[in-house]
Amino acid sequence: MLKREYKNTGLMISALGLGMMRLPRVQEDKTDIDYEKAQEIVDYAYSHGINYFDTAYPYHGGTSEEFTGKALSKYPRESYLLATKFPMWAAETPDDLERIFNEQLARTQAGYFDFYLLHALNAERVDKIQEFHMYEFFSQKKKEGKIRRLGFSFHDTPEVLERLCNLYAWDFAQIQLNYLDWEMQDAKGQYEVLTKHGIPVIVMEPVRGGALAHPCDESVRIFEEAAPGKSAASWALRFAESLPNVLVVLSGMTTMDQIRDNVATMSDFHPLTDDDRAVIQKALDAYKKHKTIPCTGCRYCMDCPFGVDIPLVFQVYNRYRLDGSKERFYKAYAQIPESARAENCQECGACMTQCPQSIEIPERMKEINALWSSKE
Repeated sequence: MLKREYKNTGLMISALGLGMMRLPRVQEDKTDIDYEKAQEIVDYAYSHGINYFDTAYPYHGGTSEEFTGKALSKYPRESYLLATKFPMWAAETPDDLERIFNEQLARTQAGYFDFYLLHALNAERVDKIQEFHMYEFFSQKKKEGKIRRLGFSFHDTPEVLERLCNLYAWDFAQIQLNYLDWEMQDAKGQYEVLTKHGIPVIVMEPVRGGALAHPCDESVRIFEEAAPGKSAASWALRFAESLPNVLVVLSGMTTMDQIRDNVATMSDFHPLTDDDRAVIQKALDAYKKHKTIPCTGCRYCMDCPFGVDIPLVFQVYNRYRLDGSKERFYKAYAQIPESARAENCQECGACMTQCPQSIEIPERMKEINALWSSKE
């Protein structure tokens, strides 16, 4: 497994990290983790050199931290690096910081966190950091040895990121970075801000919630012709890992096939060449023609107060955008329970305040419902 050194400290970190947000589930429509299958993925990761494990307070309905702690407890604590995140939205008063942090320690039973992040920062939450004196609170936890490195995950503009970097001294930062968002969400600008400030980058969504594992048939064909036998996902991982200031590329791997493929990519790593970048651009141009909704399936928008299963509705619609078959769309959409369909959207906007991709969700729901309603 390829490893990167953290800030000339001698700490070597696996270039591939295991994200604990998309673990195997007992039922597809539930958040409950399939412990046996998930443990198999963790064990494979650990045995193949992955030493960075990334969880968070809300993942899998609040059960990911506990599972992660149990899954890793069979290994020596000093042999792996555990990252989790403080849920900014859950803190209503400064007193909540201590309560929630202690809850996370109890869930994981890890004793300390190697990497600790303030979760999903944006302009509004930067203000909250200042109001609640969060940086000072968690810096004290560093002095106590309960946090080794303090950082944040981020979903906003490079301008907001610049402000955040000027306010405090951070040990690392996590951003959404992939070859689609490099320009579309200005991941390039965010990466450059962090690099300028000397802040190592941890990459989330390198395969954009799985979308770049099979962008479209034409894109897959382009990748296959350029490198027979190599997956489209491997190109996405290589794009992120080829950037010099990237420390770890996270992947939320749900199946053994996914982790085997990703481990193989990072164990025999080949940085992108100029010719490779041209291949990616060609595949990206093919994908953009389909105008899919940029949903990663993170489910931060859930639960909808009116019952709409937003990620599922977008997933079915995006398949239609890729293959163009209304017949297949109607058949797949009919499998969604009526209570979870787009027609139930009341345009309250609650989902949009949580969406890291800034998707105009109510507008897209109207568009999808109109397509469904046009069924003859």
